[in-house]
Amino acid sequence: MPVNLAAPVPESLLPVAGVRLGVTMAGIRKAGRRDLVVFELAEGSAVAGVFTQNRFCAAPVQICREHLAAGEGIRAIVVNTGNANAGTGADGLARARRSCDALAAVAGVAPRQVLPFSTGVIMETLPVERIEAGLPAAWAALRADGWAEAAEGIMTTDTLPKAASRQLQIGGRTVTVTGIAKGAGMIRPNMATMLGFVATDAAVDAALLQPLLREAADLSFNRITIDGDTSTNDSFVLMATGQAGHAPITTLDSAEGRALREAVVAVSQHLAQAIVRDGEGATKFITVTVQGGRDEAECRAAAYAVAHSPLVKTAFFASDPNLGRILAAVGYAGIGDLDQGLIDLFLDDVHVVREGGRHPGYREEDGQRVMKQAEITVRVDLHRGAAAATVWTCDLSHDYVSINADYRS
Repeated sequence: MPVNLAAPVPESLLPVAGVRLGVTMAGIRKAGRRDLVVFELAEGSAVAGVFTQNRFCAAPVQICREHLAAGEGIRAIVVNTGNANAGTGADGLARARRSCDALAAVAGVAPRQVLPFSTGVIMETLPVERIEAGLPAAWAALRADGWAEAAEGIMTTDTLPKAASRQLQIGGRTVTVTGIAKGAGMIRPNMATMLGFVATDAAVDAALLQPLLREAADLSFNRITIDGDTSTNDSFVLMATGQAGHAPITTLDSAEGRALREAVVAVSQHLAQAIVRDGEGATKFITVTVQGGRDEAECRAAAYAVAHSPLVKTAFFASDPNLGRILAAVGYAGIGDLDQGLIDLFLDDVHVVREGGRHPGYREEDGQRVMKQAEITVRVDLHRGAAAATVWTCDLSHDYVSINADYRS
């Protein structure tokens, strides 16, 4: 069961002027489920993307990078679930291009104005014929308020759809930011086995979209881990239609730019944390904060060492306060001159370790009380500087093994 996560209320997902979404059942892997989603973007929209750092990236990732670099203006997006079209060689690239060609024909745009996305099983042939057959129905279903169905249509092992909206005022106009994401396993930074799509009707200089997206990714999807695996298909896209009617934002350092940044980051963090809360087999949502570092990079490295550790994560699943595992993870995080005699460790309100050793007042029953909670915060203080970093993770349960052992069956 997801950890303190509910399906989004469709009415809470606010339409974004200049964006319409359509969903259909194409039978890509299983019959009777929504598995094909299309986006229509108004002419003049700006689009930016960040993608997996896995060198064995999927065919659609390669095509997306190519089409974004072409700079012809993205007008449509196609997303299929059930098949990742990764590890499929030249044939996979050809099939990804066919899906772009098919949507371009339906939408009346050029193939380079289409971005393709796939998620699902790796190293299986993409049934592009089913995508081609389903696209007319998906396009006919386009509507501005289709975010909830689209969130469901991009799911794989997710148990719940993931979506969020925010609104803000810029120049006296209401600006909307709405996004959806999928992901539940094979999650690690850069980026996670996830797809994320965030749209806004803000008018923003196209040159600002990529740095805004990169910052949002680094503060959200690149701060989560479920199992330490980096997928072949990770993709996060930011779309800005410019239809809110305010004067264009020309710098992110302005009051308007900072307000938009805050809203985009808030939506992205909500989606990223929803992925962790819905982690495969997860029973606990864990925040790991490392503070007192010399720079953010070493704090982030220590936080990820804790969050990735199977020993730490299984201890949390068992509600076992075997907290020496956390210290061990901090110790192997790669901070060469770390002074263990300075480290403090807190489990929520419980001071577990002081100056590198067990706190005299720490009682194991206090640690177990916290470990039994559904949401837990681990805080490590290195006492060597003023930097800090936070990541989010979950426990590792028996169900995680079962879900992934049975994934293809």
